[in-house]
Amino acid sequence: MLTGKFAQKSLTPEEIQTLNEASRQVRGDILRMTTLAGCGHPGGSMSSADIYVTVWSHANISPDNLADPARDRIVVSHGHTSPGVYAVLGRRGFFDLKQAIATFRLAGSPLEGHIERSVPGVEWSTGNLGQGLSAGCGFALSSRLKGVRSNHIFVLMSDGEQSKGQVAESRRFAKKFRLNNLTVIVDFNKIQISGTTDEVMPQRLRENYEADGWRVLEVDGHDIQALFEAIVEAQQDESTPVAILAHTTIGKGVSFMEGTPTYHGKALNAEEFEKAMAELNLPADLSEYQVLRKKATFEAIRFPEVSWPAVTTGAPRVYQPDTMTDNRSAYGAALADLAEANDPASAPFAVFDCDLASSVKTNGFAKVRPEQFFESGVQEHSTATTAGAVSADGIVTFFSDFGVFGVDETYNQHRLNDINHTNLKLVCTHNGLDVGEDGKTHQCIDYLGLLSNLFTFRAIIPADPNQTDRVIRFIASRPGNYFVGMGRSKVPVVTREDGSPYFGEDYIFEYGRIERLRDGDKGAIYCYGAMVPRALQAWEALKSQNILVKVFNVPCPLDVHLDMEKIEEGAETGLLISYEDHNRNSGLGVSLSMALCNLAKPVKLVRVGVHTYGHSGKPDAIMADMGMGPEALVKVIQATRATMAEEENA
Repeated sequence: MLTGKFAQKSLTPEEIQTLNEASRQVRGDILRMTTLAGCGHPGGSMSSADIYVTVWSHANISPDNLADPARDRIVVSHGHTSPGVYAVLGRRGFFDLKQAIATFRLAGSPLEGHIERSVPGVEWSTGNLGQGLSAGCGFALSSRLKGVRSNHIFVLMSDGEQSKGQVAESRRFAKKFRLNNLTVIVDFNKIQISGTTDEVMPQRLRENYEADGWRVLEVDGHDIQALFEAIVEAQQDESTPVAILAHTTIGKGVSFMEGTPTYHGKALNAEEFEKAMAELNLPADLSEYQVLRKKATFEAIRFPEVSWPAVTTGAPRVYQPDTMTDNRSAYGAALADLAEANDPASAPFAVFDCDLASSVKTNGFAKVRPEQFFESGVQEHSTATTAGAVSADGIVTFFSDFGVFGVDETYNQHRLNDINHTNLKLVCTHNGLDVGEDGKTHQCIDYLGLLSNLFTFRAIIPADPNQTDRVIRFIASRPGNYFVGMGRSKVPVVTREDGSPYFGEDYIFEYGRIERLRDGDKGAIYCYGAMVPRALQAWEALKSQNILVKVFNVPCPLDVHLDMEKIEEGAETGLLISYEDHNRNSGLGVSLSMALCNLAKPVKLVRVGVHTYGHSGKPDAIMADMGMGPEALVKVIQATRATMAEEENA
C-alpha cells in the first residue's frame, strides 16, 4: 500500500529539480560536518545522499508524527553515514541544521559519529554493520502486532555489510513471515574501506536476495526519478519484500572524491574543503560553525518514551514440595498463562524461538498464540536484534534460547539493544555445568560476566519453580531489559524449615531483594539458581556438626548492592562464601567483593564456583569433580573456619 507522497507514480521536472538541489545542499552539509569535526565518513554519506533525500522527502514521517504507530519507519543500517542522515533530517525540520553541523561528533552532542536513536527521526542506533535489516524486520512485526497495516518500513543499507551472515538471516526471516511492507535500498557504490567490494569480498547481491525469495530492482541511485519510481514499484508489490540495488558513486558530486576509497572514512583538509565546495558551487563557510561549536551547550539526551501495555499477570502457580520439575517448565507454564490472561489487542506479545521451543518451553505459548510466536530457526544473531526492535515499540517481547546462544553468541546484538534502550525479556535455559552431558560447548558459565557489561540489562536467576513463576510475571509487566537464567535439570521446591514452600502463595518478587533461607552465625553462603538446593544440603550437613551458617538466595546476583542489609548481616559472621554454577571470577563472587568494599569491617570471602571448563556427564558428577558439590562446600567452610581460628589465635 502506498503511503505518504509515494502515492504519486512519478515526479514532475520541478520536483526532480528540487530534490537534486536538496542533494547538492546536503553534500555541502556533509563536508562541513566532517571537515569541522576533522573526522567522519564523507564518501558513503555523499553516495547515499540522493537516497536519503528521496526517501525522507516522501515517506510518511515528519517531526509532527514521530510517536505515531502508523508512521513509516526509516532504518539506516550503515550508521557511519550519519552526516548524510543528520543533514537531511536537519533540512526536513527535525532539529536545527546549523547546530547539527556545528556540533557533529562533539563530546556531549547527541549527533554522534554513528546515528543514535535519541536523535529525532532516527529509529535505531546503528554502526555495527549488518544489524539494520533485523531491526527493520522488528518494526514491521511490531506494526503488524499493533494492527497497523498502512505504513512502510525502509531499510537503507551499504553494499559492504551485505557480506554479514546476519543480513542473510534477516532476509529469510522477512520472507517467511511475509513482511511485505519492507523495502531495502542498498547504496551500491562498490567501495569499502580497504578497496572495491570485489577486492575485499566479492558478492552476488541480486542473486542472494532472489535466492531468499525477494524481488530485486536495480536503478541508478543518482537518478532521482528512477529511484523514486523504483520505490513506488516496491511499495505496490504487496506479495514480497523488495530490495532495490541503487548503483551509486562514493564521494558523488566532488571530482577528486568520486570512486576513491580514501574518503570512505577520511575528512577533507582545509584546502580540499575549499576545492570541493567550489565544485558544489557552495560557500566554504566554516567560520560561523566554528564559533557555534566553541559555544555549544547540550541538554540531557532523551530516548523516545515507550507506552508499556497494562499486562494482567494472572494468578501465580504454587508448586508444592512434593513436585519435582525444572524452572524452564515453570517458565513455559507462566508464559502460557500470560498469553491466556491478556487480550492480544490491548497487550500484544511476541515470543521468539531459535529451533528450541520444546527445550526452552515456549511451545506452550505457541499453542495459545500462534500468530504471536516467531520460529526463527538457527538464526540467533538476527533474532536477538529483531526481538529487541519489537520490544522497543512497546510489545511484550520474549526471546528464549540456550545460554551459550542467547547470551554468548549474541552479545554484540544485545549490546546494540542496550544502546537502543530496548525492553527485551531474554530468558535463557541450559546455563552452567547443570547442562551436564551436552558438555563444555553448551555449559554457559560466563553469562553474568557478559551481562554485567550492559548498562540497562537486569539479571535474575530464580531458585525454584515457584520463584521462576513470579519472576516471569514480574518482568512481563514492566518495561526494560531483563535476563532470566536457569539450568536444565529438575530442582526441588525450596522450603522453609517447617517444610512449607518458601516462595509460596503470599510471595511477591522484588528485584534486588536477597532472601535468607536458613540462619546461623558461623558463616554465610550466598547462592542462586541450581546451587540453592545444594547449599541447603550443605547446611543440613553442617547443622549435624553443630555448625550453623546462614544461607542466602541471591536471585539478582549483579545487583547485590540493592540489599546491603543482607550483605551486612552475612558479614557479621566474618565469613562469606559465594557459591555459584558460573565462572567464579565474573559472577556473584565479584559482586559480593565490590559490595564488601563499602563495609568498614574485615571479612573473609571465599569464592566457590566454576574454575575451568566442565566435562560431559551428570551435573552432580561434574560439580563434584569441580569441587562444587555440597560435600565440597562443607569441607571449604570447615577448612576456612579452622584457618581463621588459627590466624586469630596466632
